[in-house]
Amino acid sequence: MQKDNDSGGPSTTSGLTGRLRRRRGSNEVPSEVVKANGSHLLVDDTKKYKSMLIRIYSSVWMIGGFAFVIYMGHLYIWAMVVVIQIFMARELFNLLRRAHEDSRLPGFRLLNWHFFFTAMLFVYGRILNQRLANTVTSDKFLHKLVIGFIKYHMVTCYFLYIAGFMWFILTLKKKMYKYQFGQYAWTHMILIVVFTQSSFTVANIFEGIFWFLLPASLIVINDIAAYFFGFFLGRTPLIKISPKKTWEGFIGASFATVVSAFVLANILGRFQWLTCPRKDLSTGWLRCDPGPLFKPDYFNVPQWVPLWFPWREISVLPVQWHALALGLFSSIIAPFGGFFASGFKRAFKFKDFGDSIPGHGGITDRMDCQMVMAVFAYIYHQSFVVPQSLSIEAIMDQILMNLTFEEQRALFMKLEQIIQERHFVES
Repeated sequence: MQKDNDSGGPSTTSGLTGRLRRRRGSNEVPSEVVKANGSHLLVDDTKKYKSMLIRIYSSVWMIGGFAFVIYMGHLYIWAMVVVIQIFMARELFNLLRRAHEDSRLPGFRLLNWHFFFTAMLFVYGRILNQRLANTVTSDKFLHKLVIGFIKYHMVTCYFLYIAGFMWFILTLKKKMYKYQFGQYAWTHMILIVVFTQSSFTVANIFEGIFWFLLPASLIVINDIAAYFFGFFLGRTPLIKISPKKTWEGFIGASFATVVSAFVLANILGRFQWLTCPRKDLSTGWLRCDPGPLFKPDYFNVPQWVPLWFPWREISVLPVQWHALALGLFSSIIAPFGGFFASGFKRAFKFKDFGDSIPGHGGITDRMDCQMVMAVFAYIYHQSFVVPQSLSIEAIMDQILMNLTFEEQRALFMKLEQIIQERHFVES
């Protein structure tokens, strides 16, 4: 043993220690991988202009397509969200996939999609069931069919999930248990963290496109502003798990996003097509009473303001004050969704979730902050925007959305009887 050490050969003990050290090593990305992924700041990147042009080209196409879908209306936006969720699931399912193990488990990939579409049926069934019922009220057969689906929706989804659970147990193979249970846990993590959060987007859409479009636009504005502030001014690294993020980009983007939120809310809030909630699944043009949030308040400009200022009176929509809260969240807290994604990618040693969008990576790379924002926008809307006290309009909405046509008619007759009895007593 001593002889081996003297001759410079590795000892058994040192070899064992080396193996143990490698086994106990950190999951952090090696320095050479970090360098390949671009640990240097954008302001010092010699290829940054080529990367910027590719990114701008892709962004223009995405924004143009997004604007077209918004113009088409609620159902088309929902369809876009579903397509995005499917692409995200596909990217995430493929991350931890091993071709060799999958070849020994025929049909195992299909099981992942079984759980995914079961979750989709459950979530969207809960969100859209009454709107679906309101759409088919004119057809008695379809209305009864839809009412039956709504009644047994939860038990149907439960047994679909149980079928997938039994399918998983029956496909377990010896020496493959660890891989199969890992994939099972990974699938459920995708459904809980990714699919469920992004599904709040659909709830926002049917509350009024405004409550979907404004939060989504603020994330895009924050991302673009952070990129350009960091591109030209970034010098101070912000967070280790995302090396190209800088304090200059973060602060500049925060200011730009909050200002944009206040201005954009004033523009979007003037279109009924964007502010009216959709009570069914039709595609017709919407008209409604916009409510007090979207009716402008007027403020006179103070006398000390210079005469060259073009306005003597400024109109502000009350919803613009709510937009400031959305702007603050999208610029300060929502980026942590991107930081989480960056840390996840570094832990598993890959640069992007996919390559479907040139200059951006995969669909998931663009949606990480959007998911965090969608949940907050929904919770904020339900907590601070939706009237907490009962009103005639709110009660009518609940009646139309939650009672069948026969139940509505029975309620009308009962109310008529009560009113007649009270009128008789008073007279």
